[in-house]
Order: sequence, then structure tokens, then C-alpha cells
Amino acid sequence: MHKGLKIFGILTSIGLTIVLLQGALVTKTESGEGCGATWPLCFGEVIPTSPAIETIIEYSHRIVSGLVGALVIILAIWSWRKLKHVKEAKFMSITAVLLIIFQGLLGAGAVVFGQSKAILALHFGISAMSLASVILLTILAFEDGKPYKIVARVSTAYKAFFFFVITYCYAVIYTGAYVKHMQATLACAGFPTCNGQVFPGFSGPVGVHFLHRVASIALLFLLLILMIWTIARFKQEVVLVWASVISFILVTLQALSGISVVFTQNEFLTIGLLHALIVSILFSTLSYMAMILLRKPQ
Repeated sequence: MHKGLKIFGILTSIGLTIVLLQGALVTKTESGEGCGATWPLCFGEVIPTSPAIETIIEYSHRIVSGLVGALVIILAIWSWRKLKHVKEAKFMSITAVLLIIFQGLLGAGAVVFGQSKAILALHFGISAMSLASVILLTILAFEDGKPYKIVARVSTAYKAFFFFVITYCYAVIYTGAYVKHMQATLACAGFPTCNGQVFPGFSGPVGVHFLHRVASIALLFLLLILMIWTIARFKQEVVLVWASVISFILVTLQALSGISVVFTQNEFLTIGLLHALIVSILFSTLSYMAMILLRKPQ
């Protein structure tokens, strides 16, 4: 059932993942001004001539983002029509379109008008949310036609804790993006200490980096608690158990990749991109759990 929609959803999810990684690459290589202050043209040209590497990175990101943005809109319309009987489908379709449009406008505005570091950091966070919305639409296509929906019977306290965790996870994603835009990736040398200090304070680039470290460590412990709580009290909810375990594995890998960036002096591009990819998959996993927890048991 919905074979074409399922395949299209998978392809769109892959496309958005590529866009997300390209965005991280643009930030990491400081290629945001690779096309100057012009958009959608690049230095006033449709196709830049004799482009520098920064121009190639920025321009390819624009092209792929535009194409994938069109795919997201098509997926949303397709899902709206084919899954209109599914409660979450309309909301996710609207959300996917609004996020991809806002993401594009934010990127274009940063090029043409310039933005503060705080606003620029939102760009990656919106990308993570956009990827999650498309993945959820794809999951809904796979669920449709099955004899039953996955729902969970958990306590109110568990739900409250979970939604605190997913909100906090987004805040951690934002602090990570802010670190990159503040060029504070290497502001703290060493780990677990920062420049030889246990507490270097929260001022300047060092403070921005240290705040992200503290926030990330807290997220790891929160997801550990979530996993233990799920296994101990709601082991009958198999999907939630697996999702919580995967989430904890992902946040652990995220922490290890972040530590690796510090110890390798950010020399390896792949580690930095992996750092961005893992946290995006983590947020999508938590978003899937959120969708299940918001469903009312029949």
C-alpha cells in the first residue's frame, strides 16, 4: 500500500539529510559568503564562472536545497491526499512545508541581509526539525493499512519527563550550532577539563563551548534515565524500549564524536559532519517517540 509514496518519502528523507550535511559543511568551512551577498544568483551570475572552493560549496548547497525543498512540498501534498484519513498526516504535512520554507528564507536572509550568530544558529535547528517531519510522514505512509497503530500506555509523569527531554534536546542542538557560528569549536582544549580548568566560566567563546559541553553531558544523563525508566516500567511497550535504547546509543556516539573533534583539533571534516548527522538522527528518533506518546490508546 502506498508503495510510491513510501519510496518517495525515503528519497526525500535522504535528500534532506544531504542538505543538512551540506549546511554543516558550509558552516564548518566558513563558506556562507561563497556567493557574496546575492541570492538566488551567485555573484550576480546564474552559474558562477571560475568559482573558488567556498563558492562551489555554497552554490551546490543552494541548488540541492532548492531541489529537495520541492521534493518536500510534493511529499507533503501527496501525503495530504493519500493519508487524509490519518490523524497526524495533515499536521505533519503542513509542518514539513512551513519548516522547509522558513529554512529557505532564513538561509536567503542570512546571505542578503546578514544575521546575528544567535539567529544563524537556528538554521541548523530548523533543518533537524524539517528532517524529523519528513521522516514522520514517511513512517505514517508505512503504518497506513496495518491492522493496528502503535500506541503506548504510559504514566503522565513519564510523558511529562519525555517532552521535557525532547525540548531540552533541541536546546542542546541549538547550543551546538551556536558554538560553530561563534567559531568556538576549539575554544576549550582538552577533556573533561577546559584549558586545564574544571570550571572556566560562561563568558566569551570559551563560555559558549563550555556551556554546550555541560548541556550535552546533561542530555546524556537525561536519556539514560529515560531508557532505564522505559525498560523498568514499560517494557511491554517494545517500540518505546527500542527507541529509548537507540536514543541513548546515539547520544553516547554524539558525545564521543564531540570529544574526538576536540582531541583531533577539528582537523577531520568527517568527524564534524558525523557530529551533526548523529544529533539529527537522535532528534528524529525522539520525534517518533513523541508521535507515539501523543496518540490516545483505543
